[in-house]
Amino acid sequence: MAAPGALGRYSHAVVRALPEVPGAAGPGGPLDLAKAQRQLGVFTGILRQPLGLQVVALPPAAPCAVLLEDLAVLQGDTALLTRPWEPARRDELGSVRAVLEELRLRVVAVTDEGATLDGSDVLFTGREFFVGISRWTNHRGAEMVADTFRDFAVSTVPVGGGGHLKSFCSMAAPDTIAIGSSEAARHAMKAMEQLSDHGYGRLSVPDDPAGNCLFARLGAGGCALVHRSPEEFPQSLQPFQKLPGCTLVPASCSEVAKLGGALSSCALLVNTRPEA
Repeated sequence: MAAPGALGRYSHAVVRALPEVPGAAGPGGPLDLAKAQRQLGVFTGILRQPLGLQVVALPPAAPCAVLLEDLAVLQGDTALLTRPWEPARRDELGSVRAVLEELRLRVVAVTDEGATLDGSDVLFTGREFFVGISRWTNHRGAEMVADTFRDFAVSTVPVGGGGHLKSFCSMAAPDTIAIGSSEAARHAMKAMEQLSDHGYGRLSVPDDPAGNCLFARLGAGGCALVHRSPEEFPQSLQPFQKLPGCTLVPASCSEVAKLGGALSSCALLVNTRPEA
């Protein structure tokens, strides 16, 4: 099993810009294109500094194509291309495969036609995988995660509320799970605690979307947590302030959220230096 310290170590981030499509809309309503582009620009700037990552930008495609996390599960030198529930999104996998192969990852793909798998349903804790069983991901998709990452335990977690597992949770620090406060979030957290042999800390936030954040280790030995901005979720800032020794970096994600995404949806994070 990989060392827990591997969590949050990245060298590259793969992102995709929004296309110039006025009037685009998602499940959350019409997109303010200019605002969405500003928010994604700020997020990409955060990936460069303070996170210090090399950013690889894919050409624009459909608006939902910015949700790159759905398309791959990455750990170590291996990338598993998923099989999205929406057939149209499978057309995006070719460009993702190409860039991951350029980064010298071992790329495998879900080929079982009975499987569905979205990367936003996969939570890697540094010790094990939890795979949300949702509208977007089924048990066969979870089996593909287990088949690919055999060094890690893989457990399935039922997801209620119509979203992804990472719609309301993520790793806020090594061994600490940020979790929203909805009934669906509480049930998922209880299931993860029952399924794991490891005792994770729980960082509860009042707002489910704020439970999705991005933990990263910095080059000088520090760490940073990219979280939803206090302008969006003011009540969820205080729990993050309790994390010791972690630089907090706010980022807005309201427009990407209209597409069904979250902060972590906007990038594929890659570590090409596993020894680091």
